[in-house]
Amino acid sequence: MDLRLEGRVALVTAASRGLGRAVATELAREGARVVISSRDEETLASTAAEIGEETGGEVGYFPADLSEEGQIEALVSHSAERFGGMDILVNNTGGPPAGSFDEFGDEAWRKAFESILMSLVRAVRAVLPFMRDRGSGRIVNIASSSIKQPIENLVLSNTFRAGLAGLAKSLSFELGPYGILVNTLGPGRISTERSAFIDESTAQTQGVSVEEARGRVEAQIPLRRYGSPEELARVAAFLASPANGYVTGQAILVDGGMVKAL
Repeated sequence: MDLRLEGRVALVTAASRGLGRAVATELAREGARVVISSRDEETLASTAAEIGEETGGEVGYFPADLSEEGQIEALVSHSAERFGGMDILVNNTGGPPAGSFDEFGDEAWRKAFESILMSLVRAVRAVLPFMRDRGSGRIVNIASSSIKQPIENLVLSNTFRAGLAGLAKSLSFELGPYGILVNTLGPGRISTERSAFIDESTAQTQGVSVEEARGRVEAQIPLRRYGSPEELARVAAFLASPANGYVTGQAILVDGGMVKAL
């Protein structure tokens, strides 16, 4: 399928590694001009160069802390100025700490709120003028399978990922008349550093080895394995592309069938 991404301008946040990097790579491979962002400029620059070499695409970078409103505005302005507008926003953030309700005070809740929810609010606010000018746009939010089924010992993520999905649904109503489609992806267990962190946390809580903890999770997945970042990236690239003309306001799981909710 031709996704018709050639020449489209895409911004992917938290993209120096993991799912963000995989999505940026897939978009660049399909011909989009991509700007990636994270807080670590050295890693970011290296990642941008590697993606460009691997795909032959145009890949820029701009360091930004997504919890800071001014830095998000600067990131979007830089991206639009470099490539002449904005067609795609892929909103990705790192996950908050694992833990139960009693383990977190107000500061942890505030940081998770700023990182997961307010970063989306600010990024969308910044890209909307460019997308409205074009009369089209695609916003893809990478959340978690917890938007359908909460994950044990991840109370912060469960709370704010659900809020992100709710906001995205509301945005799809408001932005549809402008030709802007908004969707949310819920990755299940994908082989990333974040999944490894969750496995380690679960193993400590259950008093078992990491291998046993992972094996218990894999046994609950119909495909009996963790997914790859590339498998999620291909779904994200479709949702972010002109080939997707009629899917908006959806929360789509990429989880190997793990979540049992309808």
